[in-house]
Amino acid sequence: MKTGHVGALCVALLLAGVAQAPAIAQEGPTAAATWTPPRTEWGAPDLQGIWDYRTLTPLERPDQFDGREFLSDEEISSLEQQRRDRTDGRPPGDPRTAPSVHAPYWLDYGTTVVGSRRSSLIVDPPDGKIPPLSDEGERRAAERRNASGGRGSAESVEARNLWERCITRGLPNGMLPAGYNNNIHVLQTPHHVVILNEMIHDARIVPVGERTPLPDGVRQWRGHSRGYWDGDTLVVETSNFSASADFRGASENLQLEERFRRTGPDTLDYTFTVSDPTTWTAPWTATFPIERIDGPMYEYACHEGNLGLLNILTAARVNEK
Repeated sequence: MKTGHVGALCVALLLAGVAQAPAIAQEGPTAAATWTPPRTEWGAPDLQGIWDYRTLTPLERPDQFDGREFLSDEEISSLEQQRRDRTDGRPPGDPRTAPSVHAPYWLDYGTTVVGSRRSSLIVDPPDGKIPPLSDEGERRAAERRNASGGRGSAESVEARNLWERCITRGLPNGMLPAGYNNNIHVLQTPHHVVILNEMIHDARIVPVGERTPLPDGVRQWRGHSRGYWDGDTLVVETSNFSASADFRGASENLQLEERFRRTGPDTLDYTFTVSDPTTWTAPWTATFPIERIDGPMYEYACHEGNLGLLNILTAARVNEK
């Protein structure tokens, strides 16, 4: 089951005449070699539609594939069979054995590896791993562990992360495969691209061609995004993150570059690079193809019947007593 919510802004854009691109059928095994990316009526590459980025391929390369950028047919078959054999809905290699708070039919990690056959979504560094933390990153990580006793702070609602509070999954987290709701809906006008995430119904409005930066003192949960076309590739640069955005321990100095490019009738290649010298010793890059689906996306009712936050805080107060 997939869910999502098309916000009022996206509805307004649709009413203003932003149409989804029609589904394009694959014409045969040679179609990719002769395929030409479609254009919008104003001449830009057409990225519109609903795109599904779920996959069994992990962000970081598992130790069992150390030194292996690509998987063999046998390894792919084994991983996908392991996924089918799991009854809890989790992907191969997931060490968790306790029942999930979500029923197995709710989880949607995907059933196949990425079409590129890579052993990890990370392609740089070449080892497929997130670079080590910098000295500053280590210091902040230690402070977080000490402050929470390793369990995460439960001092107040504000102490919990934004995803848990149903506010936003953030960036680039919102573009990484998760347990469910792995869809985006892309809409375009001549001067904007809207990227609607199914997870927590985030609608990101990216001006295209307008690259005026925000003042350094203005910080936002999902940063400040500006886009431009590099040939047929949409490049989106995002900065001015809030410190509370907290992508894998990153600071407000996080810089994000994303690249979106149609490579086939039903394939959109997505690449992102993150840089923050106050968190990691080097920038790192992930890339993976995402697949077009017919949709639709449904409402993501994150707050309805969600007792997780209440239970966390209640249990913390009991422990304190």
